[in-house]
Amino acid sequence: MSTPQQGSEIDGFRLGELIHIGSMASIYRLSGPEGPLPLIMKIPRLGAGERAVNVIGFEVCRMVLGALAQNVHYPTLVAYGDVETTPYLVMEFVEGARLNDSVGRAPLPAEEIVRLGSALAIALHELHRQDVVHLDLKPTNVLYRASGEAVLIDFGLSHHGHYPDLLAEELRFPVGNWVYMSPEQIFGVRGDPRSDIYALGGILYELATGRLPFGQPRTVAALRERLYREPLPPRAIVPATPEWMQEIILRCLEVDARERYASAEQVAFDLANPLAITVSARGSKRRRDPWWTRWRRRLRAMHFQPAPCPPRSNRPRLPRIAVVALALRDADAALRETLLAAARRVSAADPDCRIACVTVVPPAAALNGEGDEYTATGRHIRRLVELHRWASPLELPEERLSYHVLESDKPALALTDYAKMNDVDQMLIGASGSAVSARFFAGDCARIVADAPCSVTVVRSKAED
Repeated sequence: MSTPQQGSEIDGFRLGELIHIGSMASIYRLSGPEGPLPLIMKIPRLGAGERAVNVIGFEVCRMVLGALAQNVHYPTLVAYGDVETTPYLVMEFVEGARLNDSVGRAPLPAEEIVRLGSALAIALHELHRQDVVHLDLKPTNVLYRASGEAVLIDFGLSHHGHYPDLLAEELRFPVGNWVYMSPEQIFGVRGDPRSDIYALGGILYELATGRLPFGQPRTVAALRERLYREPLPPRAIVPATPEWMQEIILRCLEVDARERYASAEQVAFDLANPLAITVSARGSKRRRDPWWTRWRRRLRAMHFQPAPCPPRSNRPRLPRIAVVALALRDADAALRETLLAAARRVSAADPDCRIACVTVVPPAAALNGEGDEYTATGRHIRRLVELHRWASPLELPEERLSYHVLESDKPALALTDYAKMNDVDQMLIGASGSAVSARFFAGDCARIVADAPCSVTVVRSKAED
């Protein structure tokens, strides 16, 4: 896809003003014959030098927004183009002020923090009720309508509890904004709504003090310091901070998710009802804990285990997930057809079963950036298109199919890790002796059968029988 320009048309939509350029996508206001429309188009950044996560984030955002019930707390998805043609999202243009503007005026008085924070907590609660965790909550991703409701935007890194997680295994580093990232996210936990509560605590801290609770970490080692290093109490920075406000903020920022608020709704209630808050030592302190307490925390952090995620709210039983592992470059036609027939039998046996089409490619660092096939985004899109085309004969509805391009030089490990992180029930894979495995799965079938936390069916093409 060539770089879009103001005035260009994409599927009948005319691009207006470029209103934002982010690390993963560009956003244009759409225009009509009589001026700007109440719509925007989000286009992922593609090409040389761009990351494959831009493509994954586009897929995640489309999936999450398409699944959410229409609500004032997030923009309405109007249309989209998929990766097989032209990737874009057309959404409602939300007229309103960014939370980032308020952060620029911090420290703010308590009543303004209450207004902004409680509206944001209510929006988060509405999102969590639908089993979605935002996971990239930051001031630039929050808008406020003129009526006062908070609007959450940018769901490219989110997790939807009813769908396979496109990001859980495809990226093997902490994904999101490190400034507000929760401790459990550092360890790859992506399904806990209390992670958003931690980020909310970081935002409230910034509104109350004008500072970030843990600065701006540049390395994973610096990011992990929040496992044991407590933030300076807000009252030590702004003495006028009410004790009940500090109590709320520091409770949100607890390392162990079980010690935070259980829901964003509870945060909203406490912000609106400060007289009902019981202030503990957490709310009254004016300095960090003594050195021996900090040392004990550091020792405990060496064995940190994230708290179990709370149960999903809306759906006690999730559909089974069956993975079909495909080596797209090496697959002979006979084996691809046999895998397709096996996937068709699995989907017919369980009408609710989801089919996850997965392939593994070498790490993006091996690419030279010359031509679409040799850029991270170009290669990712080409593999997604090939997976889409392979699965097309299954004729399954979109909600029963997902597509995943994993980056790893160890295919067996990547596939078994994916199965563990996504609670996969069954895996279909081509036999090692077939052409499909000549380079991709050579010698790995036995390892996958031994290590995968699910049943594994090794498929051999009829032509080899």
